[in-house]
Amino acid sequence: MEMIVRASPTSLPSHFTGRPEVRKRMRDFFSSQIRNANTRRAYLEAVRQFSAFCAQHGVADLALVKPVHVAAFVEVQFRQCSKPTVKQRLAALRRLFDWMVVGQVLSTNPTHAVRGPKHTQKNCKTPVLTVNEARALIHAIDTTSLPGLRDRALIALMIYTFARVGAAVSMRVEDFFVQGRQSWVRLHEKGGKEHEMPTHHNLRDYLEEYIATAGIGHDLKGLLFRTSKGPGGELADRPLLQSDVWRMIRRRATAVGMKTEIGCHTFRATGITAYFLNGGKLEIAQQMANH
Repeated sequence: MEMIVRASPTSLPSHFTGRPEVRKRMRDFFSSQIRNANTRRAYLEAVRQFSAFCAQHGVADLALVKPVHVAAFVEVQFRQCSKPTVKQRLAALRRLFDWMVVGQVLSTNPTHAVRGPKHTQKNCKTPVLTVNEARALIHAIDTTSLPGLRDRALIALMIYTFARVGAAVSMRVEDFFVQGRQSWVRLHEKGGKEHEMPTHHNLRDYLEEYIATAGIGHDLKGLLFRTSKGPGGELADRPLLQSDVWRMIRRRATAVGMKTEIGCHTFRATGITAYFLNGGKLEIAQQMANH
């Protein structure tokens, strides 16, 4: 249902959806060709930006778009965005125009003649915490409140399982389960992959306390990590978004006086680094991180 809503005609760039065949093809592109919600949002923003650019320059139909228009759009984006963002937006347009050509809505793809920016990154820019810093951050969380229990469990999940934040916030209650005498978590990773792994005893305790206090243990199909509402911190039915998690992390880091500008990916990197420092093997880390 979420996919259909996100790809509804009213959410598409109106400048390029005047012709019914274009509107239908574009709706199908965003609803059926792009499975990842984050990619869908990024690609939709790219097309909206390009639509606004074309409207400003009198290009009223996709069929009128020429390589020079795409190249000019890329130059404008250079002045406003980072190189990775420009590359992503050009990739979005290439994929969309390819989809239009395959559907015989257009005869050629004007983006293929346009070169994107070269960008390589040799050094990882993701801030990594030491074990003591990560431990101090977790222990500083006030767990007398339900949001505190939730945040502690979520951060611990990303550290101990190397989970991406997208996989963490999409978890259901049933994705934390007991198999034999061991607690496990099930992560729904990129590309529709399911990844199961046993939990560290700290993570097990944090999840159990959070679920018991929240009273969601019976709601197996319900979301595990939810937004809170009201002064008492009661849980709502809405899922935490990745942006919500980022703000929570920044707030928790500020509360303990942490100067490092950490984000969601910090805990995945921190967990993997700590694993290697404790003698972990590369192939095992790759399996755990689903990388």
